[in-house]
Amino acid sequence: MNPDLSKQARAVVKYLKISPRKVRLVINAVRRKPVPVAFSVLTGLKKKAARMVEQGLRSAVANAKVKKLDEGRLVVSEIRADGGPTMKRFMSRSMGRADQILKRSTHLTVVLSESGKDLGAFLPPQRTGEAKGKKEKPGKAGSLASGKKKTRAAAGKA
Repeated sequence: MNPDLSKQARAVVKYLKISPRKVRLVINAVRRKPVPVAFSVLTGLKKKAARMVEQGLRSAVANAKVKKLDEGRLVVSEIRADGGPTMKRFMSRSMGRADQILKRSTHLTVVLSESGKDLGAFLPPQRTGEAKGKKEKPGKAGSLASGKKKTRAAAGKA
């Protein structure tokens, strides 16, 4: 974390009903990324945790607006998923036994900081040039002029 706290915005989302291990899979994808890129990464992920991390990120951006930080220069400087309280439940099993189930929760911490350069219009690099098609193998070119598959009988005649 940077020592200059005036250029940082922080948000904590507590008691998320999802395990920290599942949230860490998502937060590793947005760590040290500019905020617009982090939002686009999160919207592309098809995970429940991505929606929860997005909620925390939106809260941190709102806190940055209150602190009058430049939105175009915000970067996810720190993001953490810590374990919250664990609820213990029991599931009945055969022959009178019971197994313990741990319902884990998460405390999510998001810290945004201003970077030195303007990242407002930051987009991931685009591919340039023409689309590359499939390359034909050297021996296969023109062997099937009609587009039909050769059978074993036809291959033996040729």
